[in-house]
This record gives sequence, C-alpha cells and structure tokens, in this order.
Amino acid sequence: MNYAPLLEAISFAADKHRNQRRKDHEASPYINHPITVATILASEGGVDDEILLIAAILHDTVEDTKTTFEELEEIFGIEITNVVREVTDDKNIKKPLRKRLQVEHAPHASTRAKQIKIADKISNIRDITTKPPKSWATERKLKYLDWACEVVNGCRGVNPSLDKVFNVAHTKAKIVCI
Repeated sequence: MNYAPLLEAISFAADKHRNQRRKDHEASPYINHPITVATILASEGGVDDEILLIAAILHDTVEDTKTTFEELEEIFGIEITNVVREVTDDKNIKKPLRKRLQVEHAPHASTRAKQIKIADKISNIRDITTKPPKSWATERKLKYLDWACEVVNGCRGVNPSLDKVFNVAHTKAKIVCI
C-alpha cells in the first residue's frame, strides 16, 4: 500500500476538523474519531482497502465541516467521494428523521459504506462507555446503543470480524450503562 494518499487524507481531515471537539468530558480533538474509525477497520476488521480507509478518515468532513463533495472529488477522486457521500447525513434534515434514514439506508449501502458505519458505531459506543458526554444520562446512552444496533443490523455480513467487534462493544456498553 502507498501510504501517501492515506496520510494526505489524515492531514486534510485534521485541518478541516481542527476547531472541533468531541462531546466527551475531556473535549477530545475531533480528528481522533475518524482516525479511530480507520484504525478499527484496519486493526480489528482486517481491512487493507485503501479507498475504504481513506473514506473512513474523511467520513465526517462534509457532514461536520464546510467541506464539499466537489472538493473531495477534486482532491481524492470520485470513488472515495462516493463512499463518503453514502455515509454522510444531510444536516438540513431534523435529527430524528436523519437517524431513521440511517437505519433505512443501511441495508442498501455499499460494502465499503457498511463497514464504515459499523466501525463508526463501534467507536462511538466505546466512547460512550469510557468517556461519555457529560450531559448524557443513562437513558440517552441506552437509546443511542439501541439505535446504533439498528443501524449495524442493516450492515451485517460484509465483515464478520467487525460484526463480532460490534457485538462485544455493544454488550460491554449495555453492562456499563445499566
């Protein structure tokens, strides 16, 4: 694998997310999340698909920054941009509908998009377990876990290793939250 494109994506995403923080009590730098998603794919999911790993790094840039799909396509190409497009929520839609649409769209996503969704949910669930947002009560955490499971259920079967990792993370999170 040529690491230059992946490192370029990390640099690009780090710049785009530079002023963002996660919701955890430490307000961790946001870039940690896409790096974690790509790491889960590679280390725990056995993924070595360069397009998938780059798309994982970029998966929140359009949704959470001023990045456009046109900008991504110009820099990273149509194939990576199309994967990012599949996993990007439209922030103009109210949150309850966005969440429902994720559940509805998951079974119809590409293999690459499904793997990013699973790894994204694993990352978020682990964060809820180890460093939850200050304002999240137990009920909100449990609702997130249930919703994440619904999304992942529509993605299962594309990477058995990720399915197993999600199951473990979800089970541990349920135990911690209860």
